Amino acid sequence: MKQALIIIDMQEIFFNSKHNALYQRKSLVEHVNTLIGKARDNEIPIVFIQHSDENPSDELYPGTPDWEISAQLSRKPEDTVIRKTRWDSFYRTSLLDWLRRNEIEQMIFAGAQTEFCLDTTLRNAYSIGYQHNIVAADAHSTLDSCILSAEQIMRHHENVWHRRFATVQSVEEIVFGQ
Repeated sequence: MKQALIIIDMQEIFFNSKHNALYQRKSLVEHVNTLIGKARDNEIPIVFIQHSDENPSDELYPGTPDWEISAQLSRKPEDTVIRKTRWDSFYRTSLLDWLRRNEIEQMIFAGAQTEFCLDTTLRNAYSIGYQHNIVAADAHSTLDSCILSAEQIMRHHENVWHRRFATVQSVEEIVFGQ
């Protein structure tokens, strides 16, 4: 099954401030970089999804420091970057065309935020026919809400996703190139 690693919204805004600090962000970066290394070792393409706000006064407006993909990630110039303006990485983007052009059958997902862009993209991927995806359990994160902790949000979503929309596995368990 031809695979691609999809890394969603790992942007500087989540690493440069206390207000938007992702849960366990240090280990998150380590785990995402491990996935990137495993993908490269197996010649699996890597796609970075980058959220872009449309209003110049917004936090993630293109060109602002917070908008940049985190410099802590092992990104290379040949990696694909796809910009989006909504939670769904497929909505008005080139992602689906890229997947079809590269004959991708399975996506391995990592990134932020669990309950927003990752969840929306994962569910849409399933709905359009990508039904054998994997979510890296220790390579996605979010922020605390006023009701639930980030950890509770993450575990809840993993429970919903597993065996419905994707297989949830640790970075260590994920096998590339199968």
